[in-house]
Amino acid sequence: MDEDKQIIVRLKEELAKQRAELGILYEISNAMRTTLRLDEILFAILTGVTAHVGLGFNRAILFLTHEKEGVIEAKMGLGAESGDEASQIWNKIEESKMDLEDLIMAYKLSGKMIDSKLNKLITGLKIPLTEEGGIIAVTALNGMVLQIQKDTIQNRPDDPIIKLLKPVEFVSVPLKSKNKVLGVLFADNIFTHKPIDNDDIRILMMFANQAGLAIENSFLYEQTVLQAQTDSLTKLWNHGYFQDTLEREINYAKHASSPLSLLLIDIDNFKNYNDTLGHQAGDKILSQIGAILKNSSRKLDYVCRYGGEEFAIILTRTGKLEAFDIAERLRNQIFNYLFWKEEIQPERKLTVSIGLANFPLDAEDKQQLLTRTDTSLYLAKKSGKNKTVVFES
Repeated sequence: MDEDKQIIVRLKEELAKQRAELGILYEISNAMRTTLRLDEILFAILTGVTAHVGLGFNRAILFLTHEKEGVIEAKMGLGAESGDEASQIWNKIEESKMDLEDLIMAYKLSGKMIDSKLNKLITGLKIPLTEEGGIIAVTALNGMVLQIQKDTIQNRPDDPIIKLLKPVEFVSVPLKSKNKVLGVLFADNIFTHKPIDNDDIRILMMFANQAGLAIENSFLYEQTVLQAQTDSLTKLWNHGYFQDTLEREINYAKHASSPLSLLLIDIDNFKNYNDTLGHQAGDKILSQIGAILKNSSRKLDYVCRYGGEEFAIILTRTGKLEAFDIAERLRNQIFNYLFWKEEIQPERKLTVSIGLANFPLDAEDKQQLLTRTDTSLYLAKKSGKNKTVVFES
C-alpha cells in the first residue's frame, strides 16, 4: 500500500508539473499572438524564456538566419548582468505582481528593457552559417537542439558565442517553421548555475516550435506592410509612407532638439520627354533617377517618390549647409548621367531642380516645412531649372 501511495504522489506531482508547464506555454503563446511586430515578438519570446513566471533561464539570446548573406545574426538578448541584479529585478516584478502579459506590455509602451548591457553586447553580432561558425551556426545548419556542457566549452574556446558570453553550460535550440530554420535560441543559467535537464530542454523545444511560427507570421506581415508602403515603379517609399515618416521624424527632431532638412526634387521638362518618347521611356527615367537618389543617399535618410515626376528626401539630423551639399551632389550626379535620348530635351540634357527647407530654421511643423520646400522648388524651376534653391525667409 505504501508503495502504491508513493506512486500516486509521484503521478500527482508529475501531473501538477505538466499543468504548470502547459500553463506557461499557453500564457507565452497568448502573449506572442497579441502582436505581429518582429521586435515585440522577439521580446515576448525572450521574456517567456527568462522570466520567473516563465521558463526561468538567467539569459536568453535570439539569432535570426540570413541565408542570402550566409550568416546568422544576434537580434536581441535579455538577462541581468549579475546574480544580485537578477534578484533585484525579479523581486521588484514580484512585488508589483506583474505577469508575462504585463512585462510584455511594459516593453511595448516603453522599450526600456531592450537597453540592457547584454543586448548591447550581442546586437549586430553576425556568425557565418558554416560548420566553422560554431555551436549557434551548427544548430541552424542541422536543425537540432544542442546541449553544451563544461567539457565541450573548454574544448571550444574560440567559438564566437563562448568567447563573448563565457557560459558555464547552455542550450542552443533551432526556431523552425515548416521545417525551415528561421533562427536559434540560446539560453543559460550563468548566475544560478542550475543544471539544464531533459525537462528544461523538452519544454524549451515545445516553446521554440511556437516561437518559430510567430516569427514566420511576423516576417509575412512585415513583407505585406513593406509592399503597401513601396512605390511599385521605383521601389522607393511611397507618398503615404513619406507623409507618416515626415510627421514622425519632425516630432523626434523636436524632442531631440535636432535639425531635419527636406528636399523636393522635380525632373525638368519631363512632359516633353514623356510625350515625345512615350510613357514606357518615361517610366524608365523615373526608375533610373529613383535608383540614383537611393544609391547615393545615406542610410539614415528616407528617399521617397512624392508623386508624378517628383521625389522627396527626408534628411534626418541634417542642417541646412550639409543638406545643400547633399542636394548639389545628387543634382550633379543626375546631370552627369547619360540617359537614353536625353538630347531631345530643351538643354539637350535630362536634369532636375531641387527645393530645400529646414526644420526648425524655416518651419515650425510638417505642413509649413512642406510648403516652404515646395516654394523653394518653384523658385528653382522659375529661375532657370537644373539648380538647388534653399528657402530664405
